[in-house]
Amino acid sequence: MIRILLFLAILSALAFGFAWVADLPGGVTLTLGGYRYETSLVAALALGLAALGAAMLVWSVLRFIFRIPSLMSFAARMRRRNKGLAALSRGMLAVGAGDRRVATRAAREAERLLEEEPLTLLLAAQAAQLDGDRARAERVFLRMSERSDTQILGLRGLHGEARRRGDDAAADAYARRAHEIAAPDWASQAMLERAAMSDDWKGALTIVEASAARKAIDRESAKRQRAALKTAMALELRERDPIEALSLAREAIRLNPALIPASVLAGALLSQRGEFRRAAKLLESAWRIQPHPDVARAYVEVRRGDSASDRLARAKTLARIAPGEAESALTLARAALEARDFALARNAMADLFANGRRPTQRMCLAMADIEETEHGPSGRMREWLARAARAARDPAWVADGVTSDEWLPASPATGRIDAFVWETPVERLGPGGAGRLDPASQPPILDAEPATPDDPPADADASPGLKRLAALQATLEGARAQGTAQGTAQGTAQENAQENAQGTAQENAPKPAPATVETTAEATAPAPESARAPGPDAGAPEAAAAATGGHGAAADSASAPAQPAPRAGARPAAPDSPPRFLTAPDDPGPDAPDPAEVPVLRWRPSGR
Repeated sequence: MIRILLFLAILSALAFGFAWVADLPGGVTLTLGGYRYETSLVAALALGLAALGAAMLVWSVLRFIFRIPSLMSFAARMRRRNKGLAALSRGMLAVGAGDRRVATRAAREAERLLEEEPLTLLLAAQAAQLDGDRARAERVFLRMSERSDTQILGLRGLHGEARRRGDDAAADAYARRAHEIAAPDWASQAMLERAAMSDDWKGALTIVEASAARKAIDRESAKRQRAALKTAMALELRERDPIEALSLAREAIRLNPALIPASVLAGALLSQRGEFRRAAKLLESAWRIQPHPDVARAYVEVRRGDSASDRLARAKTLARIAPGEAESALTLARAALEARDFALARNAMADLFANGRRPTQRMCLAMADIEETEHGPSGRMREWLARAARAARDPAWVADGVTSDEWLPASPATGRIDAFVWETPVERLGPGGAGRLDPASQPPILDAEPATPDDPPADADASPGLKRLAALQATLEGARAQGTAQGTAQGTAQENAQENAQGTAQENAPKPAPATVETTAEATAPAPESARAPGPDAGAPEAAAAATGGHGAAADSASAPAQPAPRAGARPAAPDSPPRFLTAPDDPGPDAPDPAEVPVLRWRPSGR
């Protein structure tokens, strides 16, 4: 609207000017070559404007004629550039699609048409990488690093190629050079990972501070990384300088209160200095944030030399702070077992199973320890150990597919800071059926460094049960192999004896009856329900019933299958050896029968 009004105003002004000139008296006289020309002022003005327009037109025509060669050259260059841009676009699409031949051809065409265009160099490098020509890719990246407009891009490409061929020193040099020029995010991250992989926590902290100052990382991530690095530095200074280690641990807790290793370390250092009350308050605060076995162990053992009843009282305090948590029940059960309060230990485990949780390895091992401590080695103890071998996994420190029993400040796979989180490792389904774990597909377990004499054991709760479980499995494997070998040797010897006896006494003695395979009463008779060990996926009610079930001589005698009276002339079976000709599969399927229901087969010739 404003433009229209402005146009109307200008048009009105011109009309008013022409009218004003036309109304002026006088004229214009021109004498040229003896001729005199007279006209009005308006006609003379119109004639002058027409002459000016004609002159401008003639000049434009002449200028166009003289510029024809340059215009033709410009048109040729534009056509060449358009072809180069088309080849560049075609090459980029081919690189994205993984078409090696089209990308290489388009890169050569674009380089020929566009010469030293930055995108042409990038396409040439990517096409060489796609073609597998690493040497050519490095040459192109080197050319890019020598140009001011593509220097950072070229250094990043050289860094990637150096890492791909395993040259960590060259990759670190390229990253440092790029960091000195413009400090891009990838260079800071590469230097940070390099420092973390070499345990240079102080250098890594410097890089994190610089990245946070440039706002290359967000504020929360910077705080978590600072806390993890300060905790790592505190762990290194724990023996040499406990005061500095405690200061660093407190700074880490201030930056990230949910960092459990910092709280555990600070509590241990305060306990060593005799500040038990402050250590207990700090560990209680960490327990409220996340119930963790390391926090429980440090809190229960905050004062060394305390009696089992004192440790049980602290375990009850943790249970009151976080009721209903699995770690609270396990800590209470362990402390009650040390105090010989078996009823409290069983009640704690029964409450844990009654919450509908799937039994884990630590739960089953805790029940096995309770059974062994209260009743000695028994069938129920072995039942819980067998369930532990197939139970669900307990939470652990997991980062980038790596599972560790101890917290680490950086991932050993990628060098990422603050990568470990406390969670349950992923269970993968194997070919045996739903709910069955494939041992070969489990995440790798990181072998931690051996602890110093002053350090607490890495997993003191589960170590006795794991040792007994390993010993039991080794015994079963050896007995199985020995029984198979003895059965094979005895069968071969008996067959040879029968053939010799038949050859020498074929006419004097009657032909012996064929061998029979008899099934003992313990195989045909169904086993009682109490003797059947629930599988690892058994429900919580069954596990709770097993946790609080009867014990003693009557329970043991009821859980054992009835032994038949030996027949006359039959050889008694060895009490500790496994049944002959009966081997358990390495990986039974989900439909495998219960071990108590499998028939026990013994071979005996009918003629003896």
